[in-house]
Amino acid sequence: MADRTASADTETPCGCKIGRVTEGYGLVDLDDDLVAYWTGDGDEQRSTRELATYVNQRILEEALTNADIPPKEGEIENTYRLLTDDDVSSGTRVQTRNELQRDGVPVEQVESDFVSHQTVYNHLTGCLEASVETPSDEERLERSEEKLGALQNRTAAVTTDTVDRLERKDILDIGEFTVNVSVTVTCEDCFREYTVRDLLENRSCDCQKENVGGE
Repeated sequence: MADRTASADTETPCGCKIGRVTEGYGLVDLDDDLVAYWTGDGDEQRSTRELATYVNQRILEEALTNADIPPKEGEIENTYRLLTDDDVSSGTRVQTRNELQRDGVPVEQVESDFVSHQTVYNHLTGCLEASVETPSDEERLERSEEKLGALQNRTAAVTTDTVDRLERKDILDIGEFTVNVSVTVTCEDCFREYTVRDLLENRSCDCQKENVGGE
């Protein structure tokens, strides 16, 4: 159960960076959204890193709208990825920034207004006085499994995209293909190997259970 000790619905924005961004871009109800997502239950709960992305995408969306560029579905997420993702080449990032600049988007100002996850955390706990209870072991395991699953999916997507590009440029010759990503964990005591999902479900290597049973 989450506990919020102060309302985010204040008439005057706070003086921190998120407060200034909220006022500057007219991000109505941003504080309420941040608290709701941070203190939500289950799938509704988001980490401060995810919330930083949420804030930054809201900033980018407002900047595009103010430049009379109605964003298409998925455009905000993709443009933000091109501007910030480490997997994006410098050439692609420069091209994206130039295109936005040409369309009237003040890219440098927008990027300087992007916030970090630490800024989000400070805003939530300091300005909004929000708090969440420490998650249970089961909740930690569930979130860990979701996070690792997302990373595997991302690896598969990046690999698929890379192979596609190489194939289109006739650098690689391949027919229809699928990419499967499997991560295993090996216990160095007994050399048993587990998928991440199995290990998280078991919560222990079998050899550890055997050791306990033999004591």
